[in-house]
Amino acid sequence: MNEYVIGVDLGTSAVKVSAMDRDGKIVAQQSYGYDLHQPHPGYSEQDPRDWLYGTTIAIDRLILRDGLKAEEIDGISFSGQMHGLVLLDANGQVLRPAMLWNDTRTTKQCEEIKEKLGDKFIEITGNRALEGFTLPKLLWVKENEPEIWAKAKSFLLPKDYVRYVMTDKQAIDYSDATGTVLFDIKKNTWSKEICDEFGISMSMCPPLIRSIDEAGTVTDSYSMFSGLKTTTKVFGGGGDNACGAVGAGILKPNMVMSSIGTSGVVLKYEPDANVNYHGALQYECHAIPDTYYSMGVTLAAGHSLNWFKHTFAKDEDFTAMVNRASERPLGANGLIFTPYLVGERTPYADADVRGSFIGVDSMQNKYDFVRSVIEGITFSFRDILNIYDQHGQDFDTVVAIGGGAKSEFWLQLQANIFNKKVVSLTNEQGPGLGAAMLAAVGLGWFDSLQDCAKKFVHFGKTYDPQPEIVVKYNELYKIYHRVYDQTKDLSHDIMKLRNSWD
Repeated sequence: MNEYVIGVDLGTSAVKVSAMDRDGKIVAQQSYGYDLHQPHPGYSEQDPRDWLYGTTIAIDRLILRDGLKAEEIDGISFSGQMHGLVLLDANGQVLRPAMLWNDTRTTKQCEEIKEKLGDKFIEITGNRALEGFTLPKLLWVKENEPEIWAKAKSFLLPKDYVRYVMTDKQAIDYSDATGTVLFDIKKNTWSKEICDEFGISMSMCPPLIRSIDEAGTVTDSYSMFSGLKTTTKVFGGGGDNACGAVGAGILKPNMVMSSIGTSGVVLKYEPDANVNYHGALQYECHAIPDTYYSMGVTLAAGHSLNWFKHTFAKDEDFTAMVNRASERPLGANGLIFTPYLVGERTPYADADVRGSFIGVDSMQNKYDFVRSVIEGITFSFRDILNIYDQHGQDFDTVVAIGGGAKSEFWLQLQANIFNKKVVSLTNEQGPGLGAAMLAAVGLGWFDSLQDCAKKFVHFGKTYDPQPEIVVKYNELYKIYHRVYDQTKDLSHDIMKLRNSWD
């Protein structure tokens, strides 16, 4: 009899489920999309039940359309979009739409956290209070929706809600728990000090589990709904960045991950919790037990390119558009783009800044603009890499995943702008692969994630920096790096004026 694990990649725009065998081969995949709701500037919400329906339909299709036998699915685990707030009542029912990672309405609450706890907050959590995190969202609901808050008995993050419905057991894994900034990263538990300071009952915080721990088995009711057997084991899973790192083989300190999805992430494996970035980078528990990772985030990475295509090149093939951009001169004929379309997280932590094109003139064409967007996104990643340089963190390899890894032009561009060796994956599946690996290790197929990676993760072509081009990009980056300081006040004033007209 065949044996399979399922990795569920619960993203912002869709869920993708992948069935893999013991050799790390994908035997079937299904996906299902759902809507994002942005009722006001800065708001970003989804209905948690959409995640549940989408995941269940995708699993059902694996069985009915792809012919997987339910009894051969041994385990299932998750990668989930991070930080999203799912509030539940005493009966485990959803109380309001989930506030997502890219929801930026909570600036006031972040300021309150900083005012009350200051550097002590960073000392406890390893992170600054940023709009995307879960704690500010809890405080926003407490302040603005008191009738909802009065009914709230627990909270979960996106993947944890889906797993809860599958197993009827609430839990959050350590990698996602650190992203709530309610977690004491040194004590490895929920922070009573933070909960007490902000009037949050400790009983709201779910039990903590490791990413490879068994969270339960499929319930009778979910078995009827999905077609899965009640013998299928369900494992903790992890935040999408932790799972993406596992699936990219980021399992030792000399490697950094560059991930371009809707947002962009630069992530580094950290063997312990002793490095102090003073809140400049996020510091999280890894999906690998007893290890950590640090990361910086560009809020609108792939989103910037998708926005440009949707707005100005709607009917053009995406790949063809990028290929045409690769033919334009380095530096896009003097055009620089800053990708702050929905604010920025690293290194500026500024929810109100907005993007810009600098250097527009009549000799440029559409593909110069596309190239400048791609270069601007990559420069924003270099902003993050600079923080590692400033803290003496040495690494020699960047593993590229996501949209930026689908184009040889963009892979070579990263090598030149980062001045680092960049490597791609031959079986790049992103966080979904990491989720499947967590289930495989949880089942005992492998002794560790490192052992699993030898079978499941395959590195491809290497792109080395081209010295003469590196010099040119260094000069251009110096100008790019000045744009934020030169334009932030104007950007803030424009936002205030727009909001006053709403």
